[in-house]
Formats: sequence, structure tokens, C-alpha cells
Amino acid sequence: MTHRHPSPSRTPRALCGGAIAALCLGLAPAAVAQDGESEMPTQEVTFLSAEGEETGTATLTGTPHGLLIELDLQNLPPESWHGFHIHEEGSCDPEDGFKSAGGHFNPGDTKHGFFVDGSPHAGDMPNQYVAADGTLKAQVLNTFASLGEGDNDVSGRALLVHGGSDDYESQSSGDAGERIACAEID
Repeated sequence: MTHRHPSPSRTPRALCGGAIAALCLGLAPAAVAQDGESEMPTQEVTFLSAEGEETGTATLTGTPHGLLIELDLQNLPPESWHGFHIHEEGSCDPEDGFKSAGGHFNPGDTKHGFFVDGSPHAGDMPNQYVAADGTLKAQVLNTFASLGEGDNDVSGRALLVHGGSDDYESQSSGDAGERIACAEID
């Protein structure tokens, strides 16, 4: 599949002009480099298993459209779907089964799940499938979250993978089961 770049006359910078492009894209002026290109905040986090062992990473990138999360995990229960959420506390203590991460990140005080009116939480994301070899590789765009700015900033929060799938409606967390992998976001 070929990735096509928009023609220069259709890019936001061409439509809005130089450093003004940041305002047209909804970015804070501080997020614009001197050459007019936006600088997107990025952070890599490490997941721990319930046994306290490193089990993979996620790269978080703040974009003009939300938070892009690229997952690369290993040693998870194979051939199964798993709930994947942002939790409110940036603490991943395997000793307490990652309960230290608190509930779902929910700055808007909304209901949980994609199937419920008045939802979702900013921390709600689609279930993820683990391959037969126990790996999980995915890219997830959360349009309700951000990195480094605003009320929906995930800095100081945690990413969690659950033992079962989220049903997208049970309150307050989707009945996704135990917490099997956790990563602290700085």
C-alpha cells in the first residue's frame, strides 16, 4: 500500500500559513518548531506483568487529533481479546495486582463504554487481540486523550491490559477482569 502525501497546496501550513498552522491545527504555539513544523510530544513506557517482569513497551505520541499509542507486548495469554484502558493513577504495583492504578481515567465524569449513552471515559479504548505467540502489536488512536496538555492529559496516569475483554457497557469498568500488564506514564 502506497502512502500518499497531500500536495503542498492542500497541507494545513499552506492553507493557514507558516507558524499560524499551529493555531489552525489546534496546537499550542509552544508546540511549533522554528521551521513551522509541529513538534509532537512522545514518550516510551514499559509494561510490567503481574509477576513484576518487563513484558513490552508502548510509544505514546500526542497528535493534533488525540493520543496515538503504539503497543509492542509479549508473553500475554494467546489468541484472546483483552480490555485496554488508561487508568487514573500513574502507579503500577504488581504486589497489589495493579490496583494502585485506580479506576479508568475519566476527567469528564462520563459513563463507561462505547455502547452507553453519556459515554465513554477518556480512558476507554477498544479491546486488543493477542496473537497465538502471545504478542500484542497495535496502534490505537484515543481521540479523547492528550499528552502534555489540557484537561485530558494522560501524564501521571497508567496504561493497563486486562485479563478479559471489555463488554463496553458494564459500569464502571467493562467487566474486563484482572489487570495483567501495566505501564506508568510520566
